[in-house]
Amino acid sequence: MIVLSPEGKAQTSAAKVASLPQFTELRGKVLGLLDNSKPNMDKLAERFAEQLKEKYGVAKVISRRKLTAQQGAPKQYLDELASQADFVISGLGD
Repeated sequence: MIVLSPEGKAQTSAAKVASLPQFTELRGKVLGLLDNSKPNMDKLAERFAEQLKEKYGVAKVISRRKLTAQQGAPKQYLDELASQADFVISGLGD
């Protein structure tokens, strides 16, 4: 029998992960949007992308939609977003 703990304790690691440099502005950057397929996320993502383009000069938006909210994103989606986008927003809906 396997017993799973709901405590949610994160494993600790001695290795430090380097932080990425922060953007000074978003103008000309490519936004990746990962839609988790929850209700209304498509509307939220569309409006958010419009606002980032209009107000902050985001040049392009690459969107991918998961098949279901319960499943992880396909590796192909993650690879595409990692290689083509300067930053990624993964969102919720409802």
